[in-house]
Amino acid sequence: MKIQLRKLLVLTLLLFSPFTLAQTAAPEQAGVTTGEITVAVRVSPPFVMKDANGDYHGLTIELWEHIAEVNNYNFSYRETGLEQLIDGVANGDFAVGLGAISVTAERERRIDFTLPFYNAGLGIAVPAAAEPGWWTVTKRFFSFEFLTVMAALTLILLGAGVLVWLAERRHNPEEFSDSKVKGLGAGFWWAAVTMTTVGYGDKSPRTLMGRGVALIWMFTSVIIISSFTASITSALTVNKLSTRVQGKDDLANVRVASVPASYSAYWLDRENIGYQHYSDLTTALENVQAGKADAVVYDAPLLKYQLRKDFSGLTVLKDVFAPQDYALVLPPQASEREVINRTLLRYIRSSEWRQSIQRYLGDDL
Repeated sequence: MKIQLRKLLVLTLLLFSPFTLAQTAAPEQAGVTTGEITVAVRVSPPFVMKDANGDYHGLTIELWEHIAEVNNYNFSYRETGLEQLIDGVANGDFAVGLGAISVTAERERRIDFTLPFYNAGLGIAVPAAAEPGWWTVTKRFFSFEFLTVMAALTLILLGAGVLVWLAERRHNPEEFSDSKVKGLGAGFWWAAVTMTTVGYGDKSPRTLMGRGVALIWMFTSVIIISSFTASITSALTVNKLSTRVQGKDDLANVRVASVPASYSAYWLDRENIGYQHYSDLTTALENVQAGKADAVVYDAPLLKYQLRKDFSGLTVLKDVFAPQDYALVLPPQASEREVINRTLLRYIRSSEWRQSIQRYLGDDL
Protein backbone atom coordinates (compact mmCIF):
# COMPACT_ATOMS: atom_id res chain seq x y z
CA MET A 1 0.00 0.00 0.00
CA LYS A 2 2.84 2.41 0.86
CA ILE A 3 4.59 1.59 -2.45
CA GLN A 4 1.44 2.45 -4.41
CA LEU A 5 1.07 5.76 -2.54
CA ARG A 6 4.69 6.64 -3.34
CA LYS A 7 4.17 5.87 -7.04
CA LEU A 8 1.04 7.99 -7.08
CA LEU A 9 2.90 10.90 -5.46
CA VAL A 10 5.80 10.70 -7.95
CA LEU A 11 3.37 10.56 -10.88
CA THR A 12 1.53 13.63 -9.58
CA LEU A 13 4.79 15.61 -9.31
CA LEU A 14 5.78 14.67 -12.84
CA LEU A 15 2.41 15.71 -14.24
CA PHE A 16 2.38 19.11 -12.58
CA SER A 17 6.07 20.01 -12.87
CA PRO A 18 5.67 21.99 -16.20
CA PHE A 19 2.99 24.18 -14.62
CA THR A 20 5.27 24.82 -11.62
CA LEU A 21 8.15 25.81 -13.92
CA ALA A 22 5.91 28.07 -15.97
CA GLN A 23 4.81 29.90 -12.85
CA THR A 24 8.41 30.52 -11.77
CA ALA A 25 9.55 31.73 -15.22
CA ALA A 26 10.78 35.28 -15.70
CA PRO A 27 7.91 37.82 -15.80
CA GLU A 28 8.95 39.05 -19.27
CA GLN A 29 8.34 35.55 -20.69
CA ALA A 30 4.95 34.96 -19.08
CA GLY A 31 2.16 34.18 -21.50
CA VAL A 32 4.48 33.62 -24.48
CA THR A 33 3.02 31.31 -27.10
CA THR A 34 5.37 28.47 -27.93
CA GLY A 35 3.83 27.78 -31.38
CA GLU A 36 3.74 30.06 -34.40
CA ILE A 37 1.16 32.84 -34.25
CA THR A 38 -0.47 34.62 -37.17
CA VAL A 39 -0.09 38.39 -37.31
CA ALA A 40 -2.51 40.35 -39.50
CA VAL A 41 -1.01 43.32 -41.35
CA ARG A 42 -2.76 46.12 -43.19
CA VAL A 43 -0.57 48.04 -45.63
CA SER A 44 -0.55 51.68 -44.47
CA PRO A 45 2.63 53.46 -45.63
CA PRO A 46 4.85 54.40 -43.88
CA PHE A 47 3.68 52.30 -40.90
CA VAL A 48 3.29 49.07 -42.86
CA MET A 49 4.74 48.67 -46.36
CA LYS A 50 5.36 45.75 -48.69
CA ASP A 51 8.33 45.55 -51.06
CA ALA A 52 8.69 43.77 -54.40
CA ASN A 53 9.85 40.57 -52.68
CA GLY A 54 6.72 40.41 -50.52
CA ASP A 55 8.56 41.41 -47.35
CA TYR A 56 6.98 43.87 -44.92
CA HIS A 57 8.69 46.89 -43.39
CA GLY A 58 7.73 50.20 -41.82
CA LEU A 59 7.36 51.84 -38.44
CA THR A 60 4.79 49.42 -37.01
CA ILE A 61 6.65 46.42 -38.43
CA GLU A 62 9.89 47.52 -36.75
CA LEU A 63 8.05 48.01 -33.46
CA TRP A 64 6.38 44.60 -33.59
CA GLU A 65 9.52 42.72 -34.65
CA HIS A 66 11.38 44.25 -31.74
CA ILE A 67 8.60 43.12 -29.36
CA ALA A 68 8.63 39.64 -30.91
CA GLU A 69 12.41 39.36 -30.61
CA VAL A 70 12.46 40.40 -26.95
CA ASN A 71 9.65 38.00 -26.02
CA ASN A 72 10.62 35.09 -28.30
CA TYR A 73 7.43 35.16 -30.38
CA ASN A 74 7.41 32.94 -33.44
CA PHE A 75 5.05 34.44 -36.02
CA SER A 76 4.06 34.77 -39.65
CA TYR A 77 2.37 37.69 -41.43
CA ARG A 78 -0.93 37.66 -43.30
CA GLU A 79 -2.06 40.71 -45.24
CA THR A 80 -5.69 41.80 -44.74
CA GLY A 81 -7.97 44.78 -45.10
CA LEU A 82 -8.93 46.91 -42.11
CA GLU A 83 -12.31 45.27 -41.43
CA GLN A 84 -10.85 41.78 -41.91
CA LEU A 85 -8.07 42.64 -39.47
CA ILE A 86 -10.48 43.81 -36.79
CA ASP A 87 -12.84 40.86 -37.32
CA GLY A 88 -9.99 38.34 -37.41
CA VAL A 89 -8.41 39.54 -34.18
CA ALA A 90 -11.82 39.73 -32.47
CA ASN A 91 -12.62 36.14 -33.53
CA GLY A 92 -9.22 34.77 -32.55
CA ASP A 93 -8.04 34.07 -36.11
CA PHE A 94 -5.12 36.47 -35.62
CA ALA A 95 -3.05 36.96 -32.48
CA VAL A 96 -2.02 40.55 -33.33
CA GLY A 97 -3.06 43.23 -35.83
CA LEU A 98 -0.56 45.71 -37.26
CA GLY A 99 -0.97 48.93 -39.24
CA ALA A 100 -1.89 52.55 -38.63
CA ILE A 101 -4.86 51.45 -36.51
CA SER A 102 -6.62 54.20 -34.57
CA VAL A 103 -7.93 53.56 -31.08
CA THR A 104 -11.69 54.20 -30.97
CA ALA A 105 -14.45 53.35 -28.51
CA GLU A 106 -16.30 51.45 -31.24
CA ARG A 107 -13.35 49.13 -31.85
CA GLU A 108 -12.59 48.79 -28.16
CA ARG A 109 -15.93 47.05 -27.69
CA ARG A 110 -14.76 44.16 -29.87
CA ILE A 111 -10.97 44.05 -29.49
CA ASP A 112 -8.22 45.17 -27.19
CA PHE A 113 -5.39 47.62 -27.84
CA THR A 114 -1.87 48.02 -26.57
CA LEU A 115 -0.76 51.39 -25.25
CA PRO A 116 -0.48 53.99 -28.06
CA PHE A 117 2.82 54.16 -29.89
CA TYR A 118 2.11 57.20 -32.11
CA ASN A 119 -0.07 60.31 -31.83
CA ALA A 120 -1.60 61.54 -35.08
CA GLY A 121 -4.64 63.37 -36.42
CA LEU A 122 -6.62 63.92 -39.59
CA GLY A 123 -5.43 66.04 -42.49
CA ILE A 124 -6.86 67.36 -45.76
CA ALA A 125 -5.18 66.89 -49.15
CA VAL A 126 -6.13 69.34 -51.92
CA PRO A 127 -4.77 70.27 -55.37
CA ALA A 128 -1.67 72.44 -55.17
CA ALA A 129 -1.48 75.56 -57.34
CA ALA A 130 1.77 76.18 -59.16
CA GLU A 131 3.84 79.19 -58.13
CA PRO A 132 2.83 82.20 -60.26
CA GLY A 133 5.16 82.83 -63.21
CA TRP A 134 5.62 85.99 -65.25
CA TRP A 135 2.95 84.99 -67.79
CA THR A 136 0.47 84.18 -65.02
CA VAL A 137 1.01 87.60 -63.45
CA THR A 138 0.86 89.36 -66.83
CA LYS A 139 -2.50 87.77 -67.60
CA ARG A 140 -3.89 89.28 -64.39
CA PHE A 141 -3.58 92.74 -65.97
CA PHE A 142 -6.17 91.66 -68.52
CA SER A 143 -8.44 89.90 -66.07
CA PHE A 144 -12.03 90.99 -65.60
CA GLU A 145 -11.38 92.02 -61.98
CA PHE A 146 -8.48 94.32 -62.88
CA LEU A 147 -10.22 95.86 -65.88
CA THR A 148 -13.34 96.51 -63.79
CA VAL A 149 -11.32 98.36 -61.14
CA MET A 150 -9.52 100.47 -63.75
CA ALA A 151 -12.80 101.33 -65.52
CA ALA A 152 -14.34 102.52 -62.24
CA LEU A 153 -11.25 104.61 -61.46
CA THR A 154 -11.33 106.19 -64.92
CA LEU A 155 -14.98 107.20 -64.52
CA ILE A 156 -14.29 108.83 -61.16
CA LEU A 157 -11.31 110.78 -62.57
CA LEU A 158 -13.39 111.86 -65.54
CA GLY A 159 -16.18 113.08 -63.23
CA ALA A 160 -13.77 115.24 -61.22
CA GLY A 161 -12.23 116.53 -64.44
CA VAL A 162 -15.61 117.56 -65.83
CA LEU A 163 -16.46 119.53 -62.67
CA VAL A 164 -13.20 121.46 -62.62
CA TRP A 165 -13.41 122.15 -66.39
CA LEU A 166 -16.93 123.52 -66.07
CA ALA A 167 -15.75 125.84 -63.29
CA GLU A 168 -12.58 127.04 -65.10
CA ARG A 169 -13.29 127.01 -68.86
CA ARG A 170 -14.47 130.66 -69.10
CA HIS A 171 -12.07 132.27 -66.63
CA ASN A 172 -8.99 130.10 -67.20
CA PRO A 173 -9.00 129.08 -70.90
CA GLU A 174 -5.20 128.90 -71.05
CA GLU A 175 -5.10 125.85 -68.77
CA PHE A 176 -8.63 124.49 -69.26
CA SER A 177 -9.53 125.07 -72.90
CA ASP A 178 -13.06 126.02 -73.86
CA SER A 179 -12.89 123.20 -76.43
CA LYS A 180 -14.66 120.13 -75.07
CA VAL A 181 -11.99 117.63 -76.12
CA LYS A 182 -9.00 119.66 -74.94
CA GLY A 183 -10.82 120.99 -71.88
CA LEU A 184 -12.01 117.58 -70.67
CA GLY A 185 -8.54 116.16 -71.33
CA ALA A 186 -7.01 118.93 -69.22
CA GLY A 187 -9.55 118.31 -66.44
CA PHE A 188 -8.88 114.55 -66.49
CA TRP A 189 -5.12 115.17 -66.32
CA TRP A 190 -5.51 117.59 -63.40
CA ALA A 191 -7.71 115.11 -61.49
CA ALA A 192 -5.18 112.31 -62.02
CA VAL A 193 -2.07 114.22 -60.88
CA THR A 194 -3.96 115.67 -57.92
CA MET A 195 -5.21 112.22 -56.79
CA THR A 196 -1.72 110.70 -57.00
CA THR A 197 -0.22 113.76 -55.23
CA VAL A 198 2.20 114.26 -58.12
CA GLY A 199 1.02 117.85 -58.62
CA TYR A 200 3.04 119.06 -61.62
CA GLY A 201 1.59 122.58 -61.20
CA ASP A 202 1.01 122.99 -64.93
CA LYS A 203 -2.71 123.27 -64.30
CA SER A 204 -4.41 124.79 -61.26
CA PRO A 205 -7.89 126.23 -60.63
CA ARG A 206 -8.12 130.02 -60.28
CA THR A 207 -11.82 130.62 -59.69
CA LEU A 208 -13.53 130.31 -56.35
CA MET A 209 -15.74 127.50 -57.62
CA GLY A 210 -12.79 125.73 -59.21
CA ARG A 211 -10.78 125.89 -56.00
CA GLY A 212 -13.80 124.59 -54.06
CA VAL A 213 -13.96 121.59 -56.40
CA ALA A 214 -10.20 121.11 -56.00
CA LEU A 215 -10.42 121.20 -52.18
CA ILE A 216 -13.20 118.61 -52.10
CA TRP A 217 -11.35 116.45 -54.64
CA MET A 218 -8.11 116.48 -52.64
CA PHE A 219 -9.80 115.20 -49.48
CA THR A 220 -11.90 112.70 -51.43
CA SER A 221 -8.80 111.39 -53.19
CA VAL A 222 -7.28 110.23 -49.90
CA ILE A 223 -10.19 107.84 -49.39
CA ILE A 224 -10.47 106.81 -53.04
CA ILE A 225 -6.77 106.07 -53.54
CA SER A 226 -6.58 103.79 -50.48
CA SER A 227 -9.69 101.85 -51.53
CA PHE A 228 -8.56 101.44 -55.12
CA THR A 229 -5.05 100.43 -54.08
CA ALA A 230 -6.50 97.52 -52.11
CA SER A 231 -8.81 96.57 -55.00
CA ILE A 232 -6.01 96.69 -57.58
CA THR A 233 -3.71 94.64 -55.35
CA SER A 234 -6.41 92.04 -54.85
CA ALA A 235 -7.10 91.88 -58.58
CA LEU A 236 -3.41 91.31 -59.38
CA THR A 237 -2.68 88.83 -56.60
CA VAL A 238 -2.49 85.16 -57.65
CA ASN A 239 -3.74 83.02 -54.78
CA LYS A 240 -1.44 80.07 -54.08
CA LEU A 241 -4.41 77.92 -53.06
CA SER A 242 -6.58 77.32 -56.10
CA THR A 243 -8.99 75.24 -54.05
CA ARG A 244 -11.98 76.42 -52.09
CA VAL A 245 -10.90 74.21 -49.19
CA GLN A 246 -8.72 76.00 -46.67
CA GLY A 247 -9.81 74.12 -43.53
CA LYS A 248 -12.19 71.53 -42.13
CA ASP A 249 -15.01 74.08 -41.98
CA ASP A 250 -15.08 74.17 -45.80
CA LEU A 251 -15.57 70.41 -46.22
CA ALA A 252 -19.37 70.57 -46.10
CA ASN A 253 -19.40 72.63 -49.31
CA VAL A 254 -17.08 70.55 -51.51
CA ARG A 255 -16.68 67.02 -52.88
CA VAL A 256 -14.84 65.04 -50.21
CA ALA A 257 -13.14 61.67 -50.74
CA SER A 258 -12.19 59.16 -48.02
CA VAL A 259 -11.90 55.45 -47.22
CA PRO A 260 -14.83 53.67 -45.51
CA ALA A 261 -14.31 52.03 -42.08
CA SER A 262 -11.38 54.37 -41.39
CA TYR A 263 -11.12 56.91 -38.58
CA SER A 264 -11.56 59.69 -41.16
CA ALA A 265 -14.83 58.09 -42.32
CA TYR A 266 -15.97 57.87 -38.70
CA TRP A 267 -15.22 61.59 -38.20
CA LEU A 268 -17.00 62.59 -41.43
CA ASP A 269 -20.08 60.58 -40.45
CA ARG A 270 -20.08 62.16 -37.01
CA GLU A 271 -19.93 65.64 -38.56
CA ASN A 272 -22.67 64.75 -41.08
CA ILE A 273 -20.36 65.44 -44.03
CA GLY A 274 -21.06 63.33 -47.10
CA TYR A 275 -18.10 61.83 -48.94
CA GLN A 276 -17.17 59.69 -51.92
CA HIS A 277 -16.14 56.14 -50.96
CA TYR A 278 -12.85 54.75 -52.28
CA SER A 279 -11.24 51.40 -51.53
CA ASP A 280 -7.87 52.88 -50.54
CA LEU A 281 -6.03 56.15 -50.05
CA THR A 282 -4.16 55.99 -53.38
CA THR A 283 -7.40 55.75 -55.36
CA ALA A 284 -8.92 58.66 -53.43
CA LEU A 285 -5.88 60.85 -54.14
CA GLU A 286 -5.92 59.90 -57.82
CA ASN A 287 -9.53 61.06 -58.11
CA VAL A 288 -8.72 64.42 -56.52
CA GLN A 289 -5.81 64.80 -58.91
CA ALA A 290 -8.16 63.99 -61.81
CA GLY A 291 -10.67 66.63 -60.66
CA LYS A 292 -13.38 64.14 -59.65
CA ALA A 293 -13.16 65.24 -56.00
CA ASP A 294 -12.00 68.42 -54.26
CA ALA A 295 -10.32 67.07 -51.12
CA VAL A 296 -9.24 63.87 -49.37
CA VAL A 297 -9.71 63.56 -45.61
CA TYR A 298 -7.46 60.93 -44.04
CA ASP A 299 -4.76 60.35 -41.42
CA ALA A 300 -2.31 63.26 -41.72
CA PRO A 301 0.99 61.28 -41.56
CA LEU A 302 -0.25 58.82 -44.19
CA LEU A 303 -1.37 61.67 -46.45
CA LYS A 304 1.95 63.50 -46.16
CA TYR A 305 3.99 60.38 -46.82
CA GLN A 306 1.88 59.38 -49.85
CA LEU A 307 1.99 62.85 -51.40
CA ARG A 308 5.74 63.13 -50.92
CA LYS A 309 6.24 59.83 -52.73
CA ASP A 310 3.69 59.80 -55.56
CA PHE A 311 1.52 62.95 -55.79
CA SER A 312 3.51 66.12 -56.41
CA GLY A 313 0.39 67.90 -57.72
CA LEU A 314 -1.36 67.77 -54.35
CA THR A 315 -0.64 69.32 -50.98
CA VAL A 316 -1.74 68.76 -47.38
CA LEU A 317 -3.18 71.73 -45.51
CA LYS A 318 -1.26 72.78 -42.40
CA ASP A 319 -4.07 72.33 -39.88
CA VAL A 320 -4.33 68.86 -38.30
CA PHE A 321 -7.58 68.08 -36.46
CA ALA A 322 -9.40 65.22 -34.70
CA PRO A 323 -6.42 63.85 -32.70
CA GLN A 324 -6.04 60.06 -32.65
CA ASP A 325 -3.68 57.40 -31.29
CA TYR A 326 -2.19 54.42 -33.13
CA ALA A 327 -1.82 51.13 -31.24
CA LEU A 328 -1.33 47.42 -31.88
CA VAL A 329 -4.51 45.35 -32.03
CA LEU A 330 -4.93 42.40 -29.64
CA PRO A 331 -7.74 39.92 -28.94
CA PRO A 332 -10.12 40.77 -26.08
CA GLN A 333 -8.52 40.25 -22.65
CA ALA A 334 -5.24 39.11 -24.23
CA SER A 335 -2.95 37.54 -21.64
CA GLU A 336 0.16 38.92 -23.39
CA ARG A 337 -1.02 42.54 -23.27
CA GLU A 338 1.00 43.56 -20.20
CA VAL A 339 4.16 41.93 -21.50
CA ILE A 340 3.80 43.60 -24.89
CA ASN A 341 3.05 46.98 -23.30
CA ARG A 342 6.19 46.90 -21.18
CA THR A 343 8.36 46.11 -24.19
CA LEU A 344 6.56 48.72 -26.30
CA LEU A 345 7.02 51.49 -23.73
CA ARG A 346 10.75 50.82 -23.43
CA TYR A 347 11.18 50.82 -27.21
CA ILE A 348 9.23 53.99 -28.09
CA ARG A 349 11.31 55.90 -25.54
CA SER A 350 14.57 54.81 -27.14
CA SER A 351 16.76 56.70 -29.61
CA GLU A 352 16.30 53.83 -32.07
CA TRP A 353 12.55 54.54 -32.29
CA ARG A 354 13.12 58.27 -32.73
CA GLN A 355 15.56 57.55 -35.55
CA SER A 356 13.00 55.29 -37.21
CA ILE A 357 10.34 58.02 -37.09
CA GLN A 358 12.79 60.51 -38.58
CA ARG A 359 13.74 58.06 -41.32
CA TYR A 360 10.17 57.33 -42.38
CA LEU A 361 8.42 60.63 -41.72
CA GLY A 362 11.23 63.16 -41.95
CA ASP A 363 9.90 66.72 -41.63
CA ASP A 364 6.34 65.45 -41.13
CA LEU A 365 6.91 64.68 -37.42
